[in-house]
Amino acid sequence: MKKKIISMALAAITAFSLAACSGDTAPTTPAGTDAGDGEQATEAGTEAVTPAEGVTGDASEVKIGVILVGDENEGYTYAHIDGVKKAAEAVGIPADNILWKYSIPEDESCYDAAIDLVDQGCTAVFSNSYGHQSFMQKAAEEEPDVQFVSMTGDTAAMSGLDNFSNAFTNIYEARYVSGIVAGMKIAELVDAGELSDANFDADGNVKIGYVGAYPYAEVVSGYTAFYLGVKSVYDKVSMEVIYTNSWFDIAAEGEAANSLMADGCVVIGQHADSTGAPTAVQSALDSGKVAYSVGYNVDMLGVAPTAALTSATNNWSVYYTEAFKDVVNGEKIPTDWAKGYTEDAVAITTLGESCAAGTQEKVDEAIAAIKDGSLHVFDTDTFTVDGAKVDSALVDMDGDFENDDEEAVSDGYFHESELRAAPSFYLRIDGITELTAE
Repeated sequence: MKKKIISMALAAITAFSLAACSGDTAPTTPAGTDAGDGEQATEAGTEAVTPAEGVTGDASEVKIGVILVGDENEGYTYAHIDGVKKAAEAVGIPADNILWKYSIPEDESCYDAAIDLVDQGCTAVFSNSYGHQSFMQKAAEEEPDVQFVSMTGDTAAMSGLDNFSNAFTNIYEARYVSGIVAGMKIAELVDAGELSDANFDADGNVKIGYVGAYPYAEVVSGYTAFYLGVKSVYDKVSMEVIYTNSWFDIAAEGEAANSLMADGCVVIGQHADSTGAPTAVQSALDSGKVAYSVGYNVDMLGVAPTAALTSATNNWSVYYTEAFKDVVNGEKIPTDWAKGYTEDAVAITTLGESCAAGTQEKVDEAIAAIKDGSLHVFDTDTFTVDGAKVDSALVDMDGDFENDDEEAVSDGYFHESELRAAPSFYLRIDGITELTAE
């Protein structure tokens, strides 16, 4: 259940088949990006930095370890690299005091990387993938004087460890808003009479599609938020989700998008890390098909200039800045951290030229409502499960994969990412069908 983001275009991602970097080697930076520097010192990293507001410790003496499941060629990891670098600069930690571990698999390699970073003097170690969690926890148990953070994880609160934490963003908020962008486009297409019979299901709903990585709560939360955002603008829609069973697979994501469009879907959303889906949608649009894309992590306009409407994205620097200040000041990193629009930790990228008139105003209205608490993404009045309104949903809090611990529904909505940092919305609501790529 990995988690991801950012607001720059990475068109270079699709220019080649990615050869992953491993270990400590600094990967080659693609044109137009500003990626990590491995464990190599940079000239800028040796310069004195002015301490940031709220920093009381000596940032120049702090070393931070970062374990990444990919490298800068993968949108999710690139976003973390960008967030770490911005946070280090903001807090005053020299660039060469950030030690990087790229393309670390979700296995014992993560534990080895974590211990190596501790041996090199890191007092805090961060990893960015759910599959790293058990290995980070193991390292935390053995190194009580070092703080460990497993992004997107869900066991820190129940671990009993003071030096082990989880963090994620409220990306579901941005997915809802990106759904509004899609809904505005769908309404425009319907009003203009541009859709054919193939674009509607038997009940007269406009078909939309979604390329998902795995059937985990993180993905379910995201695609449900996207769907509800669409329905808030144009209610008569149904959605098909195809799982690729991979976080990053350009070919599989493109094939899934093509399959969805072949079934008549007019907008393709995604919770997958490559540009495969937007590229496929652009090709379909160029060939005369009515098809548009809503991406994830990065601005997709570079690969889908007229098909891309927007992307849901995270601003990881918000979290890393807070966490790095805690490390420098000798304070504990929060056990669970999840923030969204109110703290500018999530966003959508630049609206594409194909967006419907009035989209920006509708987006601004929704964001303001999320911030002032008048809009709750998972309002139980806006969806049903098996035809019934949901008045109770227990969430797994102890990592046993059983949703039997804490009540998430109260005050008329599902309280996503409030009981734990990791997304926990697992309900399969009416109107959405899940499929698996062949």
